[in-house]
Amino acid sequence: MDELLYYDLKNVSGLTPGLATQVCREIGRRIVAGLFPEGQFIDDETKLCERFNVSKSVVREAVKILVAKGLLEVRRGNGTRVRQRASWNLLDDDVLAWHQGVEPNPDFLRKLIDVRLMVEPNAAFWAAGAATEEQIKEIRKAHNDMEQADSIQEYVVADAKFHRAVLRGANNELLTAMEGVIFSALLSSIKITNNDPIDNRERSLPLHFEILKAIEIHDRERAEFAMSKHMADTYKRLSKLLPELKSEIKKM
Repeated sequence: MDELLYYDLKNVSGLTPGLATQVCREIGRRIVAGLFPEGQFIDDETKLCERFNVSKSVVREAVKILVAKGLLEVRRGNGTRVRQRASWNLLDDDVLAWHQGVEPNPDFLRKLIDVRLMVEPNAAFWAAGAATEEQIKEIRKAHNDMEQADSIQEYVVADAKFHRAVLRGANNELLTAMEGVIFSALLSSIKITNNDPIDNRERSLPLHFEILKAIEIHDRERAEFAMSKHMADTYKRLSKLLPELKSEIKKM
């Protein structure tokens, strides 16, 4: 469900993907989940054809897509091997989405939040000075939707849209290109912290409100501080559930 939610937030076309794309996603999910480990060869063409009930041309096209994403390398005469994670295009929308279908990896989650810490406070700073009235309305609407959400999923979607609206309010196309990282980090962290949605809402809503108010009155420093405070709270809550993150929290 989280993978589909990621695609929805990114406004990916709802058209049914072709067979090669479907097979690509199935193999990609297995790689991200570690079922096809780094450095090891995946099943040969014949086995993949049997597994997914498709032709060799479909499998070859799927492999070609995964090679372009940095997940696979084809060694002629030897087979197709999973590349080391450092070679993956981790900012690719599919790769980020496939991470939503597996148990959160603490190290990868920390890195995602590290990127949020670098990007979002600055985005809030610039949004407070550059956002149009229409963009501020989008931020305000997302906050209202968070307040009125009747389910965890509605709250998650509204939360993601709030951060997307702030990012877009900075009016910097390079920042907007970071949406995928923000969504992936949000969905991964919320999957962990939203076991108690009432507690989460009580803690999270005031922090989001501070960001909104600062942007509404065009106070850049206040907006930057409010977003940094929100990010620190996210780290704190995650550290209680994932002890692996604690050492990173202390550095903040």
